[in-house]
Amino acid sequence: MPSSSSARSDSVRPAPSSLWRDGDFRRLWVGQTASQLGEHASLVVLPLFAVLALNAGAGQLGALRAVGQAPILLLSLFVGAWVDRWRTRTVMVLTDVGRALALGAAAVAGLLGWLGLPALLVVAFTVGALSVFFDVAYQASLVRLVKRDQLVRANSALEGSRSAAQIGGPALGGALVSVLSAPIAAASSALFFTLSFLSIRRIGRHESIPERSERPPRVWRRIHEGLRFVAGDTSLRAVCLASAAFQFFFAAVMTVYLLFLPRDLHLSGTAVGLALSATGPGALLGSLLAARLPSRFGHGAVLVSAAALGDGVFLLVPALRGSSAVTIPALLAISFVFGAFGQLVNVTLMAVRQTLTPDGMQGRAAATINFVGMGMTPLGSLLGGFLAEGWGTRTSLLVTAAGMLLSPALMALSPLARLGRTLPAPPEAPAPAA
Repeated sequence: MPSSSSARSDSVRPAPSSLWRDGDFRRLWVGQTASQLGEHASLVVLPLFAVLALNAGAGQLGALRAVGQAPILLLSLFVGAWVDRWRTRTVMVLTDVGRALALGAAAVAGLLGWLGLPALLVVAFTVGALSVFFDVAYQASLVRLVKRDQLVRANSALEGSRSAAQIGGPALGGALVSVLSAPIAAASSALFFTLSFLSIRRIGRHESIPERSERPPRVWRRIHEGLRFVAGDTSLRAVCLASAAFQFFFAAVMTVYLLFLPRDLHLSGTAVGLALSATGPGALLGSLLAARLPSRFGHGAVLVSAAALGDGVFLLVPALRGSSAVTIPALLAISFVFGAFGQLVNVTLMAVRQTLTPDGMQGRAAATINFVGMGMTPLGSLLGGFLAEGWGTRTSLLVTAAGMLLSPALMALSPLARLGRTLPAPPEAPAPAA
């Protein structure tokens, strides 16, 4: 296997002085932005398709959403092992084609009156599964496209696009369904994946991938290698544990929060949506801050302080009373601060993880951390509901919000807190299993 340093030599992968002068990075950014818009628009288009065109009930709608989200838990570890053995450009291009075809077929079948709920469930699972492949692949591809000292800025740009898609994608999907129709909206979502395909396929830089043995290791062995690598690195293990703690308590907080706003503060559905919407603009600001603050104050200091401020701001929510004139502005400010510092942590952590991971382990490391973190969300949601039922929403919100501070505490007690302005070089990739 060629060493990671030789695979990233300037002779193989020249880097322009400015990130935005790099044509291949611009193509990745355009493709990832279009893909995220299509993905987040489809999260609204498909449920509205079921409700408006198929008259789906609440239980059926819940099943549709669950089927679309299931691939994150079912496939993440396998996808990480698989992506590390292939060129990420190929993976992204194929997943774009697959999602465009799935949504296009749903649109045609819907226009002809042939689409039922079982077929829509298949479409939702297909789009969700291919999105898992794309998301792992684009994170792994970034390390193969840009230099290590450009990762924070590159992640800032990509995460800024993802934040914008999270804000604009659902609104765009809802608008397309309202103005056009559910089938036409599905076809419009397919166009975003087509645009992503057209952009990413033009990436010309050669990717160095690990050499394959004549007898490739079984997928379970490769998954085990990824788990062992993350568990064996103290910094990556801290990233994994901090992510799991955050996802667990954040899921609990959101379960109680969505009960607290209408029941205790007597807010309307519109006001609840408005209060939550400020997270998006905050996340955009966080992406911009992530391009500058870590290199100025140090990655460790930024991680711990931003996580403490972003997570700790939810401790202010239980102090709010009624739907007074200050309630909505206070909720907007809390959501904005949470979004800004949360995104600052996300981008910085992603850059740390990518920098500390050899190229041949990128997909598996990303999938392992995503799997452990997202795997805690169902348990956190159950805890939030259990506490709210037994202790009431205000007390439960205070307890679960305090629990979120476990994440910055874990980072403060780990080697992450000592990371400086410049991140260390990654270790050599472990030898592949026989």
